[in-house]
Amino acid sequence: MDYLPLFADLKQRPVLVVGGGEVAARKVSLLQRAGAEIRIVAQELSPEIEHLHLQGQVHWLAHSFAPQQLDEVFLVIAATDDSSLNAEVYAEADKRRVLANVVDDQPRCSFIFPSIIDRSPLVVAVSSSGQAPVLARMLREKLEALLPTSLGQMAEVAGRWRGQVKQQLSSLGARRRFWEKTFGGRFATLVATGQVVQAEQQLAQDLTAFAQGHAGKQGEIALVGAGPGDVGLLTLRGLQVMQQADVVLYDHLVSDETLDLVRRDAERICVGKRAGAHSVIQEETNRLLVELAQQGKRVVRLKGGDPFIFGRGGEELQVAAAAGIPFQVVPGVTAAAGATAYAGIPLTHRDHAQSVTFITGHCRPDGSGLDWADLARARQTLAIYMGTMKAADISRNLIVHGRDATTPVAVISRGTRPDQQVQTGTLQQLEQLAQQAPLPALLVIGEVVELHHQIAWFGQQPQAEGGSRPAVVNLA
Repeated sequence: MDYLPLFADLKQRPVLVVGGGEVAARKVSLLQRAGAEIRIVAQELSPEIEHLHLQGQVHWLAHSFAPQQLDEVFLVIAATDDSSLNAEVYAEADKRRVLANVVDDQPRCSFIFPSIIDRSPLVVAVSSSGQAPVLARMLREKLEALLPTSLGQMAEVAGRWRGQVKQQLSSLGARRRFWEKTFGGRFATLVATGQVVQAEQQLAQDLTAFAQGHAGKQGEIALVGAGPGDVGLLTLRGLQVMQQADVVLYDHLVSDETLDLVRRDAERICVGKRAGAHSVIQEETNRLLVELAQQGKRVVRLKGGDPFIFGRGGEELQVAAAAGIPFQVVPGVTAAAGATAYAGIPLTHRDHAQSVTFITGHCRPDGSGLDWADLARARQTLAIYMGTMKAADISRNLIVHGRDATTPVAVISRGTRPDQQVQTGTLQQLEQLAQQAPLPALLVIGEVVELHHQIAWFGQQPQAEGGSRPAVVNLA
């Protein structure tokens, strides 16, 4: 180990920064967050540091470096573009046993700055001992995605309760087991969702139960939207919740790449449904959710797209609420937003569509469940989920109620995935396009579809005449 990891208390301690440029400004920002008394030696100051100086937040000590400036400081940072001056600062600091850091000069560092994940008061530091700072930064970025911002608040609450926990639980082992249970339970969820008062109430209940030997684990349900397919569209919150799951109930629309992000030892149960071949009825899914949560498990219900847009998420949470099971919702990118964006079809556009309507294709056979006259108005976009089997009825009803038969349409199959396909044509050709489309598919009807030929960007794009075969089918 080249460096011993330490966390230094710099509050009200004098720290010298030699240099006043952009690099020095970044170091000053970190020192400020740590509460240091900052002294600057520099010929001139960057706008950021000058602003701090005028506000009295840093002290501009001198224009040039002198060794005696090190006599009363806790540590020093050399951040100039003068290598000789940087070397002098390090040598003089070393004589005085003052910790020194010369930026981008690892041999002249008696301390180094790690990559920091700040969830104050919880702080995580990652270092490569100065050998590969970019690698350390990349690792920090990965950890940032996994560590919720609520961890700091959780640590603050835990700090306030440490005394009470110690009073009720005399054994160190008991306290450790209590906090492990607490940080992985309902308390953590309440903090993450901003319900700090309720979190402290939960903490009090958990402590009393634990002290009395009734520390049964309380289960909960998280309804998570996985997005339309591309794993990169999964939200950070969704990823964090999936990493904490004991069991995951998922749909067929959830991509394999997304499932790979589930905690390795979590149980996985497919409860997906396909048109005409329901593998698991909705009532059975509802029963499983309640049963697993009542066993004290953290259950993630993972749905393609967004769980509240034609995903029956509301129905499932009604069942959870009736059973008295705590739950939370993590929204996802819905297919209409994700698939159309990847197809280069904006849902609204000043010149083409002033509104967009989301519709399910699972309507009554006679179409009586929809206001077709309203849907047939021009200059609006219709995004139709699960509509391929009803494409003929949809086309006929729209045309009968006044929508022009030549209105542009698109059928987007497996949207946002590497094998995405976009077929375009007119409203009167919708049935033919839908019959050719691999599932899952989204129907888009409206003038905005014409923009696909101008701004499509994902995957293989339509080529000019004489180019390679396009990835879209155009029946227009």
